[in-house]
Amino acid sequence: METISQHDREILRVLAGRVRAIADAPESRAKRMLWARHNALKGDRPMILAFPEGTWPELLPDSVLQCEDKMLRGWEWGLRSRIYAAEVLKDDSFTEPAFDIGWNINIGNYGFDVPMHYGDNRGSYVWDAPMTDLEREVPKLHFRTLSVDRPGTYRNLALANEIFGDLLPARIRSMLFWTVGMTFEAAKLVGLENLMLLMCDQPEQVHRLMAFLRDEHLHFIQWLEDEGLLTPNSESDYVGSGGVGCTDDLKPDTDVGITLRQRWGFAESQETVGISPSMFEEFVLPYQIPLLEKFGLNCYGCCEGLEHRIKPILQSVPRLRRVSVAPNANQEMMAQALQGKYVFSRKPYPAHVCVGFNEKAIRADLRHTLTVARGQPLEIIMKDTHTVQGEPWRIKRWVEIAREEVAKAA
Repeated sequence: METISQHDREILRVLAGRVRAIADAPESRAKRMLWARHNALKGDRPMILAFPEGTWPELLPDSVLQCEDKMLRGWEWGLRSRIYAAEVLKDDSFTEPAFDIGWNINIGNYGFDVPMHYGDNRGSYVWDAPMTDLEREVPKLHFRTLSVDRPGTYRNLALANEIFGDLLPARIRSMLFWTVGMTFEAAKLVGLENLMLLMCDQPEQVHRLMAFLRDEHLHFIQWLEDEGLLTPNSESDYVGSGGVGCTDDLKPDTDVGITLRQRWGFAESQETVGISPSMFEEFVLPYQIPLLEKFGLNCYGCCEGLEHRIKPILQSVPRLRRVSVAPNANQEMMAQALQGKYVFSRKPYPAHVCVGFNEKAIRADLRHTLTVARGQPLEIIMKDTHTVQGEPWRIKRWVEIAREEVAKAA
């Protein structure tokens, strides 16, 4: 990078100082303690989170950025988003007194390119599934080529520390992967509907495909550990399909080079929501368990309703701690199954926030959850929001309403 302008330097230093003040505030320390108790299943109250996700361009558009350098604009946005969460949204998230630099890693493909075709509406896409003859093509699959650019990562780390490290120390901390669920990878290779049809028409080939993906993912996460690239996700980190990872049950003694057993793991299978419970037990869960076995604590589920497949999950997933309760899930069935032994990770209907703002429906949804999950370790997470129709106040207002309903239910 060319010399950093004084203009960009001053902008980042001011923002870094604000983030540090937020991180050091008593409120942040109190939230850390609340999350540690919550994740130990000893929480004092339901926790409330709001992840703007697809609505960030409306809450914090590029037009607010002032840095001139492209990479530094990315850093600026990261700092501003942390400030926005603390000062505007005011949910139960908290921030660390550090600035995270991710590892620069490169991950190849499985031997087949998957052409993606994106729309112009912030995220929608379709793809061309490249595998059409599994018997002939599964043997052509190979493990992804993996590499890490350590010099480039260390240069970014040194630059961040040089600019504002005295205010907000930089550290290496990466979210190198999200899920070890694998069914999205399978769907990309063979097609979404086709994956489910193949379970009926060519079950042996689906087993071969899933066995390959299991072995490949095991190789990938073990490579990350062997290369010393793993970092903790047990502080303010996003874990699973929502939730904060803060826990005393995972105790890494370093910021880098930890083991998989010192991290949260996560799997889901949203793509197979249309298959029967018995097919899920045959084609999906057995291939996920060897991966989840590697982690110290685990989360399961995302947007798929789990009520009809929850029993084998609870029986089979090792050290399971957090279970997703999707917007359309049968909450009564989930509460009966979880019995307060796991975090009840509720995701309310985002449409009530995204398509108009239906306060009556929002309150009814929250009250239902608070009634059904009473006495269980409960977190309520607004996510999967892809627009607020140009009204950024909606996410903040949802947090306020959630707090009001939690207070009424206490």
